[in-house]
Amino acid sequence: MDKDVSAGSGITAVIGRLALGITLLAFGLGHTALIDGVSAADAVSIAQYVGGIALFAAGLMALRGGDSVGGTAFSVLGALWFTWAVSAGASGNEAGFFLLLFALVALSLTLAGGEQLGQVVHGLFFVALLLMAIAEFAGNDGFAKVGGWFAVAAGAVAWYAATAALAHWPTALPRRAAGRGVTATG
Repeated sequence: MDKDVSAGSGITAVIGRLALGITLLAFGLGHTALIDGVSAADAVSIAQYVGGIALFAAGLMALRGGDSVGGTAFSVLGALWFTWAVSAGASGNEAGFFLLLFALVALSLTLAGGEQLGQVVHGLFFVALLLMAIAEFAGNDGFAKVGGWFAVAAGAVAWYAATAALAHWPTALPRRAAGRGVTATG
């Protein structure tokens, strides 16, 4: 890894973000019904191999490189994506329960801190999973579609974060000053 690049923006993090972004986009677009003939079931192979195996491997590499936040996120999400893929076709309540547990992991990753774009990705993913869990429990396709759009947004942010790290674009969100006339001291 390049010594001038922080652990959160090294090549392992880029690989992890790309794997997560691709998986979230496929998963989300499958739930939105935006593309005719594409459903969530079409995301299963991507979720298993890209979201599951590749993301888990990126997590292990990040942990080995000392990136505990990224490594934990990638490896846990990789394991969950793989599990989702191999259990595709579960009943409504079983699927809802799994999505709810998956949402709690995304919430933990959001609250754990780390880089800002990662928190945005995990926060959007949390909302997506929560809406999809409700949709499964209630049998409501409308919630699933809205959750799909949140997953698409999370995937787009993950994809941007990976591209930004490669292209040296800004990755920090701007912060507003506390108020007029307020200055930072330090």
